[in-house]
Amino acid sequence: MKSLELLVERIILSSRWILVAFYLGLVAALAVYAVSFGYKFLKVAGNVFTYSEAEMILAMLGLIDAALVASLIVMVMISGYENFVSRFDEAEDQVSFLGKLDSGSLKIKVASSIVAISSIHLLQVFLNSSQFTDGKIMWLTIMHLAFVVSAVMLGFLEVMMNKKKAPYDDKA
Repeated sequence: MKSLELLVERIILSSRWILVAFYLGLVAALAVYAVSFGYKFLKVAGNVFTYSEAEMILAMLGLIDAALVASLIVMVMISGYENFVSRFDEAEDQVSFLGKLDSGSLKIKVASSIVAISSIHLLQVFLNSSQFTDGKIMWLTIMHLAFVVSAVMLGFLEVMMNKKKAPYDDKA
């Protein structure tokens, strides 16, 4: 019976390597997104003298939004791989945050990124408010506020969990 248990545990632990396919897919998605970013950048660069100030601000917000989404993808890839598959062996001296993104801090960073992306999107909507109905603007604002409240609650829960862990950490 113990050998069956060991076999099941070995299979379950080995299954984490299936996640590599997802992370490689995210690498490919990031490459495709980089091409999309390049296209957006060339469009902005080509119109730098023809865009009005408002159009240029909207274009810059679009580029910032793309950079935040790309950063979110990289953060999820690196911390997910390191937390669930394997540690990066040779890169720790090159990238200072490796090994420091646990699942709790990753959740906070992802929530913060989502709020930032939502903020930029909402700002773009506000700057183009004539193209949107009042109802659509209201729903986008409500969704953004839901992201903000969720991120704040997640941060609060993380603080509470860290306070709960602290007494046990001191005794060890």
